[in-house]
Amino acid sequence: MADQHQFERGTDGPKVIVVGMDGSDSSWRATSYAAGLARRQHALLAVVYVQPVLAAGAVLGAPVAETTDEIAEDLVTQIRDAAERLKGIFEVRWEFHTFRGDAYGGLVKAADELKADAVVVGASEQAGHRFIGSVAIRLVKAGRWPVTVVP
Repeated sequence: MADQHQFERGTDGPKVIVVGMDGSDSSWRATSYAAGLARRQHALLAVVYVQPVLAAGAVLGAPVAETTDEIAEDLVTQIRDAAERLKGIFEVRWEFHTFRGDAYGGLVKAADELKADAVVVGASEQAGHRFIGSVAIRLVKAGRWPVTVVP
């Protein structure tokens, strides 16, 4: 009887859900979907904005970093406003994180560091990704977490 398994009530499902957010319509839909999943699973919603890093010669320094910082601040303000409007109706624990790099690399790093149980992303809105491979497809191919792609 020493090997008898004890079942725990309410511990199924993901504990940390990472969602990629870049301000696009598809990323907002993904965040909404992930928030619903997090609420139902009593999981932490980790909203991740990946700040692009451009080659030093691409632009003249600081304006890019300042612009991406402003985007991150604007996104977190919009998310806070939405969470405040839904308070008492739709409660979800959430955090906002920024990572630097390309979208795929940033989301992989975020999912690893935040110990994600699931990753949610919006479908790519760029036509070329149908042929080259979107961030979503690359995350699925990595095979390290369940990945949900929201259209």
